[in-house]
Amino acid sequence: MKVKVIEKHDGEGRFPTFKKGTEVVIIEACTHYLHWYACTIEKHATYVAESYVNKGKLIRNYNPTELIQNIGDILEVKEITNSWLYAVNENKISGWIPADKVVSV
Repeated sequence: MKVKVIEKHDGEGRFPTFKKGTEVVIIEACTHYLHWYACTIEKHATYVAESYVNKGKLIRNYNPTELIQNIGDILEVKEITNSWLYAVNENKISGWIPADKVVSV
């Protein structure tokens, strides 16, 4: 599915891909995005979807990098998780973007 960015999104930097089984320390629930949590993974402050964690460990490989995108950019959506899209931009860079910042094309 292709989407078009309708609101600029600035990410919070690049992150490594954390392997399944990596410890996740949940800090608090996000107030704006349900089922997402502020956390630390290997001393990196980031966010994680509730469904990616069980008993304090990742249940899948996970990279929390957010896409930095401008209005009008086109993305190819690879996954949808709790109001966030994991997508690839036209430069073949992948990452997360909130669903409320895009529309289908």
